[in-house]
Parts: sequence; structure tokens; C-alpha cells
Amino acid sequence: MALPGRYDASGVEAEFEPGSKRRVLRNLLGIRSVREMERAESDALLEAQEKMIDRFTLNHRFTAADIRELHRLWLGDVYSWAGEYRGVNITKGDFYFAAAMQVPRLMLELERKQLSTYTPCEKLDASELAKALSVVHAELILIHPFRDGNGRCARLLAMLMAFQAGLPPLDFGGLRGQARRSYVAAVHAALGADYLPMREIFEGIVRRTLFSHARGGRTL
Repeated sequence: MALPGRYDASGVEAEFEPGSKRRVLRNLLGIRSVREMERAESDALLEAQEKMIDRFTLNHRFTAADIRELHRLWLGDVYSWAGEYRGVNITKGDFYFAAAMQVPRLMLELERKQLSTYTPCEKLDASELAKALSVVHAELILIHPFRDGNGRCARLLAMLMAFQAGLPPLDFGGLRGQARRSYVAAVHAALGADYLPMREIFEGIVRRTLFSHARGGRTL
């Protein structure tokens, strides 16, 4: 889904659904309403999560192809380009994500370096898991491999990594307001390979997840 001011892009993947007033990307469902698209994407996400949990084992080492498959499982019925690396450059404000032509190479580097180093996560304690999540998540967000859905796809990967370590679904519900601004700053810090800010964020997410689970609360 594309919201005004969210991302700027150019090329075929930047086309909007006719009649959507340039608020919804061209899609396979012919949806023109932002609210309807949000619902369609959310429903598809819930369905895909069950498939993902069943597909990846606790000792699975994730690959770039797995990340593409996560995206395809989620949005394959919504967008024709689901699971495909983007062919357009994307910016958010004055922040530039990786150039589209570099995405395949960068994803292979992510696989060889971060994914190979930090997955599987089955034997990690909470502190080690937060480190693994922070590095993989930050690098994936900086690459921004897909036209849309990168943040949720990265959270899905984090959820699967956390499952390997024995955690329930991660609670990302606290990333609002100042916490959201801190998250954005942590992404920027990762440009210089400074993962500490993102690690602190994931330490908080892990603590909140364990606390909610202990109380019998429902995580998001």
C-alpha cells in the first residue's frame, strides 16, 4: 500500500490503481480504497503467518530466497511483483534506501554475512537473540528489497527468528510516538554499522513480549 508522503518512487512499480487518487498501488484485486487495502494486506498476513511457522524449522538457516518467499506468501494474491526485488529506487523524505540495481547483490551479502552468522537462533538467550534480531533487521530495512511491505516482512523474519529461540510472537506494539522516532534513528545509525540503538529497541521488544506472555496477554 502506498500512502501520500510515505515513499517516493519511479518506474512501473510506482503505478497506482486507477481511480484510487494515487493512494493505492496497482494491485491484482482492483482495490482503490486505502482502508480496504489495509484490510486485505492484514488478512493476507494472518494467513501467511501460519504457513511460515509450519514451513521453517527451528534449526533453519534463513536465506535471501526465504525472505523473497515470505513476501510472496504474504502478498502474492495482492501484487504481481510480490516476492520480486524492486526495480525502482525508493526514498523516504531525504533518506535514500539502497539503489534498486544493488538489491540482488546486497541480499546475497545479507545471506552470506548476517543470516549465516545469526541464524538459526534456537540456542540463543534473550540478550543474544536481541543482538541477532537487531543486526539482521537493520540491514534488511536498509536494503529495502521490495516495492512495499518491507517493514512488515522484516518483522515477520524477526518473529520466525524469535520462534527458533523459543519466544512467542514478538510484541511490536510499543513502537509508537517517541519509540517510533528512536526506531528510525536506529535505522540511520545502522548505516555506519552501529547496531547498538537497534539492539536496545529489540531488547525492549523481547522484554515486552516475555512480560505479556507471562501475564497471559496477547502480543501483536
